[in-house]
Amino acid sequence: MFRLEAKKPSLCKSEPLTSERVRATLSVLKGVLTSCYGPSGRLKQLHNGLGGSVCTTSQSSALLANLSVTHPILKILMTSVQNHVSCFSDCGLFTAILCCNLIESAQRIGLTPTTVIKLNKHLLSLCTSYLKSEVCGCRITVNFSSTQILLCLVRSILTSKPACMLTRKEIDHISTLILRAFLLTIPENAEGHIILGKSIIVPLKGLRVTDSTVLPGILIEMSEVQLMKIPPIKKSDSFKVALFRVSLSGDLSDTGEGTVMVNYDVSPENAVLDQLLNLGMQLVGDHIDLVMCQKVIHPSLKQFLSMHHIIAIDRVGVALMEPLSKMTGTQPIGSLSSISPSSYGSVKDLCTATFGIKWFFHLIPHEETVCSLLLGNRNDTLWDELKLTCQTALHVLQLTIKEPFVLLGGGCTETHLAAYIRHKAFNKPESILEDGWCTQTELQLITEAFCSALESLTGSLEHDGGEILTDMKYGHFWSVQADTPSVVHWPDVLSRCGCGLYNSQEELNWCFLRSVQHPFAPQPCLPHEDVGSANNLTLDCFTAKLSGLKVAVETANLILDLSHVIEDKN
Repeated sequence: MFRLEAKKPSLCKSEPLTSERVRATLSVLKGVLTSCYGPSGRLKQLHNGLGGSVCTTSQSSALLANLSVTHPILKILMTSVQNHVSCFSDCGLFTAILCCNLIESAQRIGLTPTTVIKLNKHLLSLCTSYLKSEVCGCRITVNFSSTQILLCLVRSILTSKPACMLTRKEIDHISTLILRAFLLTIPENAEGHIILGKSIIVPLKGLRVTDSTVLPGILIEMSEVQLMKIPPIKKSDSFKVALFRVSLSGDLSDTGEGTVMVNYDVSPENAVLDQLLNLGMQLVGDHIDLVMCQKVIHPSLKQFLSMHHIIAIDRVGVALMEPLSKMTGTQPIGSLSSISPSSYGSVKDLCTATFGIKWFFHLIPHEETVCSLLLGNRNDTLWDELKLTCQTALHVLQLTIKEPFVLLGGGCTETHLAAYIRHKAFNKPESILEDGWCTQTELQLITEAFCSALESLTGSLEHDGGEILTDMKYGHFWSVQADTPSVVHWPDVLSRCGCGLYNSQEELNWCFLRSVQHPFAPQPCLPHEDVGSANNLTLDCFTAKLSGLKVAVETANLILDLSHVIEDKN
């Protein structure tokens, strides 16, 4: 018999952020995330102590999905960041680290949470208004007549994922392929509302990264034996296609719950097979050239279709159904009864292709809005990480079409934004204090905490003991190698700023990032000649970073506002 226990009362804890255990746990999480940040971030191996697969990554999407947390405050933070990543794919670590920094900064200044939260909202509004304004000094407008900025954006995403283990040559190759794959999804004669196509990533595990390529259309992996059974493909201007999502195997698995009643002299198998052959005759009569099925096609139906020179491909899988439907213009057929002629579609050409030891059946569309990115890498772990990175880059390019801007990367946007907010609060406090709900001292303390959170985030990019500087003209991020003498002529040891836009030979003054400095107004409006002459910029997705900034501040405010945590321990 089971032992019955009395139900335990719920555990109620007040002021959760005052708990030393909660602070320590939050600090540990921040340390894990911070150590993964940026191109030189350290990798993490995540695995279950009881066994199972091992995940090696530095990406927020994989990292957060495999980290297990129990405290409600950490769950709030993790859930917020995961929701952001699911919508925007990028800037997950940026969002999580900034949120942790804001919480820690607010706790250090010792002001009431209400005052901190209200002013954080106002500072967030200043940030978003500035980033969206025409005078923003860290925003670049994307010109789609040139691929230079887009290529820099993709290259920046690949460079920031060290677990892909790519060389410079491989990064350049994959960046070009990703951009080409994205451009193939844009309709040629798009007017007004654009509906983008789809890029399908096809695994070529074991091949070199430089063996990767992009082809228009869809490639369906098949064995060499299966391809040999396909009847000869006749030359034609178009091939008529039928796509089935219902099983054509002849089984009775799709009848639903209940009992099937048949007469003793009736064979259900023969009845279903007769129905399949009738379907085959209808397909022949409709002059179909290619039949594809998400599930299984009965061998007899396959043979019947082959005898009539119709190509039959089964087990294409649910993942390819939407791209196949979009590319061919078919309506997936879900019934064996009457089929409407409007359900059929077409492709421009059919052929076979081989890459390494893999064979593919290649469907080439009339309009190239669906393409296949054949992606190679040295082993499964590296390939999984590269696939995730390519998906992120493709999504970021889609977001850039909606909002055609990018932000300077490499920490420069954060330091520039911190300089702008600090100058605004210290030199024009009347614009913030007009409501009179906080004093000027409180304003300066909270503003400094907010700016320190941004600057501390950029400090996370340095993992090798180097120093971080900022210039007093543009407010950009500059990194100095470790063991550099403290008294030095800075232009001799600095090369370019974090984003790569400015070099140290300009007439600039530098100071250490966390040193006490007089607030200054960073130069607004990027000169077009500066942007045009830079061929290797480090850039961030405008939409993803703006959302990440909002999520970080709003989540930090939510956690700071928590007065009680009630846990059910049963």
